Amino acid sequence: MEKRWIYKQTPPREAVEKLSQEININPYLSTILVQRGTNDFDSAKAYFRPTLDKLHDPFLMKDMQQAVDRLKQAVDTGEKILVYGDYDVDGTTAVALVYSYLREFHPHCAVYIPDRHKEGYGVSRAGIEWADENGYSLIIALDCGIKASDMVVLADHKGIDFIICDHHLPDEEIPNAVAVLDPKRNDCHYPYKELSGCALGFKLIQAFARQHRNEQEVYRFLDLVAVSTASDIVPITGENRILTYFGLKKLNENPLPGLKALREVSQNRSDLDVSGIVFTLGPRINAAGRVAHASAAVELLIAETESEALELAGALNLNNDTRRQFDLDITEEALSMIHNNEVLRSAKSTVLFKNTWHKGVIGIVAARCIEKYYRPTVILTESNDKITGSARSVMGFDLYEAICKCSDLLEKFGGHKYAAGLTMEKKNLEAFQQRFEEVVTAQITSEMLTPSIEIDTTISFDAITPKFINVLKQMAPFGPENQRPVFEAQNVYVSNSLSNFKDRHVKFTASQEGNGSAFQVVGFDLGEHYEQLAMQTPFRMAFTIEENYYNGYTSIQLRAKDIKFD
Repeated sequence: MEKRWIYKQTPPREAVEKLSQEININPYLSTILVQRGTNDFDSAKAYFRPTLDKLHDPFLMKDMQQAVDRLKQAVDTGEKILVYGDYDVDGTTAVALVYSYLREFHPHCAVYIPDRHKEGYGVSRAGIEWADENGYSLIIALDCGIKASDMVVLADHKGIDFIICDHHLPDEEIPNAVAVLDPKRNDCHYPYKELSGCALGFKLIQAFARQHRNEQEVYRFLDLVAVSTASDIVPITGENRILTYFGLKKLNENPLPGLKALREVSQNRSDLDVSGIVFTLGPRINAAGRVAHASAAVELLIAETESEALELAGALNLNNDTRRQFDLDITEEALSMIHNNEVLRSAKSTVLFKNTWHKGVIGIVAARCIEKYYRPTVILTESNDKITGSARSVMGFDLYEAICKCSDLLEKFGGHKYAAGLTMEKKNLEAFQQRFEEVVTAQITSEMLTPSIEIDTTISFDAITPKFINVLKQMAPFGPENQRPVFEAQNVYVSNSLSNFKDRHVKFTASQEGNGSAFQVVGFDLGEHYEQLAMQTPFRMAFTIEENYYNGYTSIQLRAKDIKFD
């Protein structure tokens, strides 16, 4: 698929030179830092040397004092507290964090994760009825609840209070709970708006510990926060960057037993970064709720011994294998449906339905379809006599806003700009397919329908030195809004060792005209360029720089993201 190269604006030369001199780094790196808002010594120090004392005061969040006071009342009077959360990585890590903290000094608490297939997303009537039947008088809802006004009213009638910790966009009506912690509330002036659901749970226990216990004791759960932040694809900026930086440190040096066991069963031997979480730990935690019940993931994450954790992690690993097969089979079927239908092939959106598709993997299938047909995509299946599904978007297109314009056809929906979930009556399927296509067609641009690569700066191979790599590594953790820098190199040619593997990927040694440096390059899904590369035709290359570890030897490797022959 042809890709657009988008070049970031080059900052003023004076600003680049000033930062280069102040922190003694090369102009290529200072260019990237200035582009990302780091333009003087103090901001560079904060960026390269995160500290926990730069976390925001949790009491700056609206309703935080009410939440802490209600939690303290429950603890003091021995009330039964139910820690309730969504069934994905963010929800299960949030539940594990809050429950693990509370159980140390309050034995009257339990966890509740709704069944994806029977109850669906969010706070459910079944969950409230279970709480009522079992004598729970306070529910802490994590990664859900901001749209649960009716469920909060139902709970209130049963004498159950709610503390809601959610990071999704609220409706105009805020639930009438004891406390609603959501930085995206219009009336919340918390300085950082992009926390994950688990991070909001962390802020709640941080606030409680600050007033009533020892704040230092909550930092041992930061590995859970890092896993949620990485898996939920929230920005790695501001407070998230601090939480992820220290969470990764905890994860790699002294993880909780459940996370340590997950690393072992995934056979990961190197230090994990954000990408490592996304591709190894996240899918295994998610797999519990996708093919069985997500309570298995929580049991693992709250495990207190390594032996218990290893047994639970093994079961999750098997679930992940099952999930992967569902994913492959349904993706193949979905792509075939598009390929064999001229109307679907030429559409600006993809909306597919089949009643036998497994509800637990349709979000993954939506993302896979976008890899082939780059456009907003909704994958739907049948559940509890309703049609339910997951939607994913492309860069720049606000999926949530588009779904809002179809809201009269939906029973419920929620999500973000790039990912959402929805449920509708069967009779509305055809109307939704038509309306969604109309909305997308009216709003999407041709640029949005072409995948893009954002390039930070153009570089010469001889600038890639060990010092350069050392500084580059300190820009981590990388993730949304602090991505690993992408460079462009011009007048590149294959100088040695060109190979084509799995009929999809290429590997070669690259050199640059007028430059003595040469580097190993790997290009995944760039096998289509093999013949031209073999002709040693000069090309431009968009790439990232990484270290490759093999047999105890570390080398610099360039990962090609795209190649253009001019």
